[in-house]
Amino acid sequence: MNAVERIATPSAPVDLEEGGSSSMVTAEAAFRAIGLLALLLPLLLIAVLFGGALVDAVPRLSWEFLTGYPSRRPDDAGILPALVGSGCLMLLTASIAIPLGLGAAVYLEEYATPGRVTDLIELNISNLAGVPSILYGLLGLELFVRAMSFDRSLLAGACTLSLLLLPMVIMTSREALRTVPRSMREAAIALGADRFTVIRAVVVPMCLPGVLTGVILSLARAIGETAPLITIGALTYVAFLPTSVSSPFTALPIQIFNWVSRPQAGFHVNAAAGIIVLLALMLLLNGAAVVLRMRLQRRSSW
Repeated sequence: MNAVERIATPSAPVDLEEGGSSSMVTAEAAFRAIGLLALLLPLLLIAVLFGGALVDAVPRLSWEFLTGYPSRRPDDAGILPALVGSGCLMLLTASIAIPLGLGAAVYLEEYATPGRVTDLIELNISNLAGVPSILYGLLGLELFVRAMSFDRSLLAGACTLSLLLLPMVIMTSREALRTVPRSMREAAIALGADRFTVIRAVVVPMCLPGVLTGVILSLARAIGETAPLITIGALTYVAFLPTSVSSPFTALPIQIFNWVSRPQAGFHVNAAAGIIVLLALMLLLNGAAVVLRMRLQRRSSW
């Protein structure tokens, strides 16, 4: 066989192709293994932490624990004021953050003209979403507690958490507004509707599943925030239920922090039980977001 015939032989390209494909398969398998490991390690860590807290919390999880008031004796302590305080705090926070966040998102998407001012506003909103929560607590302490004289009340806590949630609510609402096709707006305008009517009757109802999902997930994050509430001076020991927006309050994260900081082992068990209750509330909010999104999407598809 001469040199020309050896070059024209198809065996050499086949060997190269087989070698290249085998190396690609090996690289893909290695990447899959790394990705699976990156998924399993955090899940394993979460399972270990959750399992340890659950084992410690089982002796204290009872109806008496949920409906009891704080006590200086670990076996008699309950979380009712903290539970009610967290619920009232989330209701007030939602009533403040949702209208402001949705209104800002509608303005930026539907009314604002592109320019330097709009770009500056969008940049600041994106930056505020990454600001540590302790800074919002300092801002709330100076603005709401001292300057506006809300004192250490439910209203001050709700306003502080609203500042924390507003960037996330605005960004998720804007993403939801962008999912509405431009043709729907144009069709409504062609039928004689003005811009406000188009937004109220067409755009907002169509993007409502995404908006509500983002809001509920934001509230699920806010219910576990501790640093802003500690900064504005939320009480760690409250033996009464809040009666108005100006009442002093406590919340589940504050109560858990108080119990963890105590030296008695019984309070650490109470803290574990409080952690399980808080996790259950967060999972309930996340599940509600998923169910609500699915139902609204199914209704809009009709």
